Parts: sequence; structure tokens; C-alpha cells
Amino acid sequence: MTKNNITIETPRSLCPISLALDMFGDKWTLIILRDLMLGKSRYKEMQDSPEKIPTNILASRLKKLEQQGFIKREPYQEKPKRYRYVLKQKGRDMIPVLKQVTLWSLKYSPDCWRPPERFWRLEP
Repeated sequence: MTKNNITIETPRSLCPISLALDMFGDKWTLIILRDLMLGKSRYKEMQDSPEKIPTNILASRLKKLEQQGFIKREPYQEKPKRYRYVLKQKGRDMIPVLKQVTLWSLKYSPDCWRPPERFWRLEP
């Protein structure tokens, strides 16, 4: 269903975990949010992340995150038209979630890399 150019998907259930996973439960969305939290804002910067997200998926996830109110797209160049992506409050409110996921991974995957110190200083 589309309302005001925003795609509204029917939730699988009203379970809070299910609803959250419907928004950010794929393997790329939290990576994009991580990159934005750590200061990346342009498409090319996110494309160059170590996970090597395919361009079609990056474009799709950015659009979905914008539609869902996690991020906003702002022009930074007119010719050619280019955009940067900025976290909105809904996206910043994911900072504690990503920190908890990171702590869990550090505990159970000791070989994973440690995030930069600025990650731990992020505030919603």
C-alpha cells in the first residue's frame, strides 16, 4: 500500500520484535545505519565499506530508510545532483541498539574487530 509516496507494508504480526525486524532485520540496514552513525553520509562512502554492499541493495535500503523516517536525503551538489544522507531522530535512537549488538558480538565472537572509540561516545 502507498500513502503520500510512502510504501506502507502490512506487518507480519504486532509482536514488537517482529515489527522491528520488518524495519531493520535484513543483513544490510544496520550496516548502513552504522556507517551513518560513524560519519559517512554519501552514497560512495557507504559503497566503499568493507562489507561491499551491492549498489542496487544500497540504493534500495537508503530509499526504505528514508521512507520509514530513519534518515533524510539532502542535496549537497546541483550539477550533477548529488545527495548526502543524514540520520533523523528515529535513526539516532538506534545507537543504543547497535551498541548492544556490538557488545554481544565482542563477547561471543572474540575475533571480530573493535569499533573505533568514537562509536562508544555516540549519543542518540
